Amino acid sequence: MSQQGGRPTRDEDDWWGQLYDDATQDTGPAPAADSLDDRFASASHTLSTRPPSPPPADPPLLSAFPAAAQHRPGAAEGVPEDDPRVLHAAPESPQDPGSGIGQGLGAGRGPVGGVEFVGSGPPTYDAEPTALPLADPAGLDELVADTVLDGARYGVCTLRAASVRGDSARYRGEPRRDALLTARFGTGEQALILVAMATGARATPGAHRAAAEACQWIGRAVGLSHQRLAEDIHAARRGDLKSGLHRLTDRTLGKLRASATEQGIAPDEYAAGLRCLLLPARPDCRTRVFFGVGEGGLFRLRDGVWQDIEPQVTTDGTTGDAVLGRGAPPAETPEGDRLTMDLGIPTPPSPYEPVPEPPREPFRFRDSIARPGDALLMCSGGLAEPLRGEPALCAYLARRWSDGTPPGLAAFLADTQVRVKGYADDRTAAAVWEA
Repeated sequence: MSQQGGRPTRDEDDWWGQLYDDATQDTGPAPAADSLDDRFASASHTLSTRPPSPPPADPPLLSAFPAAAQHRPGAAEGVPEDDPRVLHAAPESPQDPGSGIGQGLGAGRGPVGGVEFVGSGPPTYDAEPTALPLADPAGLDELVADTVLDGARYGVCTLRAASVRGDSARYRGEPRRDALLTARFGTGEQALILVAMATGARATPGAHRAAAEACQWIGRAVGLSHQRLAEDIHAARRGDLKSGLHRLTDRTLGKLRASATEQGIAPDEYAAGLRCLLLPARPDCRTRVFFGVGEGGLFRLRDGVWQDIEPQVTTDGTTGDAVLGRGAPPAETPEGDRLTMDLGIPTPPSPYEPVPEPPREPFRFRDSIARPGDALLMCSGGLAEPLRGEPALCAYLARRWSDGTPPGLAAFLADTQVRVKGYADDRTAAAVWEA
């Protein structure tokens, strides 16, 4: 890597700026399946929390959650109750209609009356940080704060973003593996806002550094190409967007692999999942672009109903062309030959044959049109998993965020920290409310 004083040189910056504009364009399929989509309003992708027509007498914040006796989640939408894509909301407790939190949600209250947890019981770990990560006097710049909080308002959208160390890491004194980057490139209506979040590999000492590096590299790449990106978003050039962002993502993961080699670390130990959101500042453009690799969630709250719009991996394991990811080489060659002996010992590669490449992770891409009143949520696996797995959390966040008024920074942080037993990973979330 061509650097001076730890910073990329002008030649490298020019290279990054040209990478998005590469002449090899993947036009992709016709703009239908995952292009400018409103099709996710269909019941098959609904995280159901309300009937289509709530009783008019209910208060606005609670109308999405009538009593369980009046509504069987999923039935009104025509979706089977056992459909795994439907997230059933827990019934609201009549004992506490003002907040919507009570015994029906199995919720506990914090010391100042806020919601501490939802679900069947309290989580194992303490609600507040316990131990600080071990510090190196020669590497204090590598310390990671327990919590990062940010927000902004541009055009017709309001952004809230937070990254919080998980309960398990707080208890064990481990650094936050999630990294968060929010950045604005350009000025006025031509500005482009990037939200990037990355999660380092589990149980590896450099996970937090890999996540931070992934965010920095994708931020640099998007920043150097932000004018062309903004133009393609405004003009709805889906093929150009998908192929260009794919190249930038691939190059970012390549940088991580190169950094691992320089440090003498295995590539799968210095790796990160990466998820990004692009928001144009122009008020008349409501296109929101998501891209990245790795686990997490992409959800939309529309009319009080959560919709899981995470790009689905196809039967061949991709949503587009794959990008190099972490992991071991495949167990078989393309011809079907096993790469291991009967005893399970790996066969040393021949000096006359190329070493097999690591498996490729699917590149995820979606461009969607927002409507006034929508709330779009991009999050790491630490929040996506409990949101999909605990109906009470789905119900609580829908109730808090469905009135069209974005919460303040402190309120958003409190909402994203509502705890669920059995889920103790770092949580990183970015939500966008549409005016």
